[in-house]
Amino acid sequence: MNLLQECFGQGKDLNFLQMGCRGFVIFLVALALIRIAGRRSFGIRTPLDNIIIVLLGAVLSRAAVGASPFLPTLLGCTIIVLMHRLFGYGIAHNPFLGRIIEGKKFLLYQDGKFYPENMDKGLVCEEDILQGVRKTALTESLDQIQTVYMERNGEITAIRKEKAATA
Repeated sequence: MNLLQECFGQGKDLNFLQMGCRGFVIFLVALALIRIAGRRSFGIRTPLDNIIIVLLGAVLSRAAVGASPFLPTLLGCTIIVLMHRLFGYGIAHNPFLGRIIEGKKFLLYQDGKFYPENMDKGLVCEEDILQGVRKTALTESLDQIQTVYMERNGEITAIRKEKAATA
């Protein structure tokens, strides 16, 4: 037990060896926690996914600098990751839960018409919509766009009009 105390220290008065040991262990623990959390936590970027990024960074930093007890902090991070995993599973398997936690997509533009009430709800302007069109549909022309949505993760996506079949 004295060896652990010597390696990891206690409180905020940590030496180089103790900070190094904490940094090494926290890196490995963070890697394991991120793997447990799954790819969703860094891929989809919904509010639920952003929570885990912010919380893990904030809580693990407390363990790194000795602001909080080391092992209880790691346990707290594990609980955060398991909760994220549980909520992610619930969202993936229950559309109602998904709508409650992450909301639903909404229409911003369709067939030449903007929807100002939805633009206000999403806090976006026409230029934001055009940026989403350029990014997802690779065009600047709204004439080629059928619909534009604000997705559950806040991204703006555009669907091109189908080309008329030629004989």
